[in-house]
Amino acid sequence: MKAIVRSLTMGLVLVFSVPAWGLELGVRGYAWTPELSGDIRVDDDALAGSKLDFVDTLGLDDETSAVIEVSLGAGRHHVMLGYHQADYKGNKVLDQDVAFNGEVYHAGDTIRSELECTAMEGMYQYDVIDLENILAGFSIGLVGKVKVLKGSARIESELSGERTEKDFTAPIPMLGANLHIGLINDLLEARVLATGIGYGGNTVMDAQAELSLTPFPFLDLAGGYRFFNIDVDEDEVEFKYDTSGPYIGVAIKF
Repeated sequence: MKAIVRSLTMGLVLVFSVPAWGLELGVRGYAWTPELSGDIRVDDDALAGSKLDFVDTLGLDDETSAVIEVSLGAGRHHVMLGYHQADYKGNKVLDQDVAFNGEVYHAGDTIRSELECTAMEGMYQYDVIDLENILAGFSIGLVGKVKVLKGSARIESELSGERTEKDFTAPIPMLGANLHIGLINDLLEARVLATGIGYGGNTVMDAQAELSLTPFPFLDLAGGYRFFNIDVDEDEVEFKYDTSGPYIGVAIKF
């Protein structure tokens, strides 16, 4: 992780050290409508937790959420900062006793559940291949990314009012690549970005593919599909979180 942080820092230094005319600035926002799947298990010192499926056990509903990205580039160097927050809620009648963070919820009880996930990320990209001509462009960049995932899971019994909550934070370094293809002087562009990491049985994958159209200078309209998966088991929390689905967005570039 320290190596990736150093790479991001070096990228920022390189970007800001070039003349102002070489800078490219972009701000992008898009609405992402992923399908949620996965489960969570939270142990306590005295009680092992149950594996709780987000949909079947907790009744969490899919949600559309916003993603904001700010990017800066100069030559072959690119830096991006991103923010994304998702808030899932649901109600479910339990068909069996379950344990969560030291509390037991009984069969027949209706529970209200909430899962909040906030992701902040910084990414540095260096284009190892950068080919441009009048009508088309092609580039491949190597990517280093640090994503900080902050989560909070809450369960409340409708019958007893008993409520328990577990917060967790996971800093995640990732490596990957970004493929860009531009057509008709980059009027139409295709991108595929994939990053991930695996360690000690834990895995994280983040990938997206999109098409974008530039109908006017400085304005991009984009649509694509994004997949994010994290499967970790640390500090008495087993967390498997899968979100995948389409998105549409708009970007302003200078």
